[in-house]
Amino acid sequence: MDGHDVRVLDTARGLFGDELVALGARLTIGSVTDEALVEGLTAGVDRVFHIAAVFRRINLTRSVYHTVNRIGTRIVGEAALRHGVESFVYCSTQGVHGNIKAPPGDESSPIAPEDYYQQTKYEGEQEIAVLVAGGLPATTLRPMAIYGPGDPARFLYLFRAVKSGRFLMFGDGETLYHPLYIDNLVDAFVLAADRPGSGETYLVGDERYYSLNDLVAAVAASLERTVRIVHLPFAPLWVAASACEAVCTPFGIEPPLFRRRADWFRQNRAFRIDKARRELGYQPAVDLSAGLARTALWYRDHGYL
Repeated sequence: MDGHDVRVLDTARGLFGDELVALGARLTIGSVTDEALVEGLTAGVDRVFHIAAVFRRINLTRSVYHTVNRIGTRIVGEAALRHGVESFVYCSTQGVHGNIKAPPGDESSPIAPEDYYQQTKYEGEQEIAVLVAGGLPATTLRPMAIYGPGDPARFLYLFRAVKSGRFLMFGDGETLYHPLYIDNLVDAFVLAADRPGSGETYLVGDERYYSLNDLVAAVAASLERTVRIVHLPFAPLWVAASACEAVCTPFGIEPPLFRRRADWFRQNRAFRIDKARRELGYQPAVDLSAGLARTALWYRDHGYL
């Protein structure tokens, strides 16, 4: 791994645990909320990438999100500060800005989280800001919608729907969406870690954003398929998502449809990445067509399509 001694902390071995270990990483199973564990793993470390978060788990309580995404961030940041790390990169989310009403947005756009994942990620940013004031050399990244090989969730729905030949689009499909290919995200992390952070925050994404109609068409092109986009009203989807959450959540069941997923069809997520270009030297190297082609190949090779 470029000569680095890499330590990984995760709650489970996951899809790539064996691969990480084979590459030489030391994998520890545990939680960022375990202060003693985090303390031990941080000792002697030069760089920390804090990526851990509770995400897409509708059947978990707000307190779990708060404990992991805010308190866990504080625990990791405090340990890094005590051990004098050279750089600390915190992974937040574009979602802290909520729906961008006058796209494209940037880092100065209003903070308007619309669910408790987004809210607690921003609270994590606030914890980092306190630690920066105390001397932590931290940088915060707000990634766009991450996709690529290794992700069996976010874009798989798109690929499967397009492969079927028909895509149900709730609304007019002109909502804006800003993808971020995984290799471009990794480049941003490395650039941020190569310099001592000063508390700055950067939005990172691919070169451009797309309408949902154009995104679906691009997925179809990557599969060399044609797709018919069927437009339906958004309101019934929102009602169904709300009802599904209301029924499933009290029983701890992960709802198959929920409001955050439905919001994909109506929330604008489109940003300028000028600050990251200017100050980090960030330049997204992989465009949408290449990224989708690589993702489609990975899905096929691993039996997802």
